[in-house]
Amino acid sequence: MYWLILFIGPMIFGLYAQHKIKKAYAKNLRIGSRGRITGYEAAKAVISSAGITDVEIVQVPGQLSDHYDPIRKRLALSQANYQGSSLAAVGVAAHEAGHAIQHKVGYSMMKIRQTMVPVTQIASTVSSYVMMGGIFLIMFGGAVLGYNLLALGAVALAVIVFFQLVTLPVEFDASRRAKVQLVELGILDRDEMKGVNETLNAAALTYVAAFVAALGSLLHVLMLLQGRRD
Repeated sequence: MYWLILFIGPMIFGLYAQHKIKKAYAKNLRIGSRGRITGYEAAKAVISSAGITDVEIVQVPGQLSDHYDPIRKRLALSQANYQGSSLAAVGVAAHEAGHAIQHKVGYSMMKIRQTMVPVTQIASTVSSYVMMGGIFLIMFGGAVLGYNLLALGAVALAVIVFFQLVTLPVEFDASRRAKVQLVELGILDRDEMKGVNETLNAAALTYVAAFVAALGSLLHVLMLLQGRRD
């Protein structure tokens, strides 16, 4: 029964979150903002209002490939969001600008997240191979080494879970900053914020789903290790 909860549940939740963001984004990509301000212009206005002058705003290929790179101080927007003036484009662009503001003010959760990036990348690469190897050894007679590999996999998964947990306030705070600035700077009217809220809230759900999936995997491995002790 726990297998259904730890694997099927997060998988369904993840699929729902992906469906939600695709639907919300597609819907609000078709609704133009009254001011016809593009995503690039919105991002520029938001970071300029925060006194940020050293962040480059560039266009990148792909859909929803938008991100902020604090190392290169580069705010990347997908073509639809860079050139477009829809509620979705303006909302996503302002969200990424929110990350630039976090970087400037030294937002603590963002600092922790960035510090964890290298070790999380290693953990993500190692975890799957280690756990697959551990399960294979347990099934074919190498129980001692197999369970040791599972324990190593649990450590890697714990790193990933913590990274996903720290990511949540970073993303929520960036959206909060974006929503405030869009209204205060007059980029959008208050009644237009419904489309922005719908888009950014749906995007936030994908990060919650990623955390739940990682936590489910960690709990599953811990239960396997607990079963050995029992």
